[in-house]
Amino acid sequence: MPDFGRFFLPGPTEVHPEVLQAMAQPVIGHRGSEMSRILEACDPVLRAIFRTSRPVYVSSSSATGLMEGSVRNGVRRRALSLVNGAFSTRYRDLVSECGREVETYEVAPGRFHDPRQVFERLRRGGFDAVTVVHSETATGVLNPLAEIADAVRRAEGETGDEILVLADGVTSVAGALVEAEGWGLDFLLTGSQKAMALPPGLAFGTPSARMMERARTLTGRGQYFDLLEFEKYWQKHQTPTTPAVSLIYALAEQCRRIGVGGVAARAERHWAMARRCWAWVEERGPRWGLSLFAPEGYRSPTVTCMRVDGRVAAAEIVEGMKARGWTIGGGYGPLKESTIRIGHMGEHTVDELDALLAVMEEVLG
Repeated sequence: MPDFGRFFLPGPTEVHPEVLQAMAQPVIGHRGSEMSRILEACDPVLRAIFRTSRPVYVSSSSATGLMEGSVRNGVRRRALSLVNGAFSTRYRDLVSECGREVETYEVAPGRFHDPRQVFERLRRGGFDAVTVVHSETATGVLNPLAEIADAVRRAEGETGDEILVLADGVTSVAGALVEAEGWGLDFLLTGSQKAMALPPGLAFGTPSARMMERARTLTGRGQYFDLLEFEKYWQKHQTPTTPAVSLIYALAEQCRRIGVGGVAARAERHWAMARRCWAWVEERGPRWGLSLFAPEGYRSPTVTCMRVDGRVAAAEIVEGMKARGWTIGGGYGPLKESTIRIGHMGEHTVDELDALLAVMEEVLG
């Protein structure tokens, strides 16, 4: 096994050995008191991570499952989807695939969404939801989510429409202080394999009271991602369908670790890694044709995307790192050949990132 601290893929991220070891426990009945006790112990830490007093549901699925669930439970007829990369495109497509109307506010990959434009589009009326990706994993762009949510509230005041904010926090939740309640988000979700630093296979989501009221009025919520079922079972600290028990063990151990270290300290460590990575690209990158893809002030704390325009191609950099025992991400989707990505999230430290960057200089020559 490679040494811990060399796996910087922007998801799945590296999992601490103690968390992996926690999964090597006997399987238990998921309807018994022991499972309820485990999930009840996770509950306050999950609420602290999501910055909410509301329940945080645990789903044995990828984050895409809860994205679809947010549409089925939260979009009545028509949504405005904010698109600036591959994953926000996926969210937009889910709206139409679930049989709802969708209008797209799209900006180029590497750009962020202007809250003023969100307001102008919504004030025309006829929308009941907005889908937005906070941290676009494909580009490293951090959308101004708090300001976007505020623009939605102002548009509600003008139109009289109830417009829910459905937010993908897949590479921001647990890597930054994302205020589900304070920012007025109606649904915020993430996956286990990003800044939560768990193995893939779990997703987490928290609904507002407005979201739950909306869900009660909608048909076609499906079975697997029906929020009313999640709510009913969460009252007993259980899940509506059979959970991935071994992953729940990992979740319990990680919640214990995060509870000890503190959510705020975890967020600051992520920002420290991000700032270190940005400084390296700005100071050292130009000699190899590397530059930051996301604009200043709108960069993710968990993933840095670099434009590659030098003699060493993006794919060669990724392969060169792999040959030395280090993992980073290539570009995603249309950016596959022109960018590379470093996922500085989860349990990584600034010292580990410095070691990675030193090896990258060797690869770059």
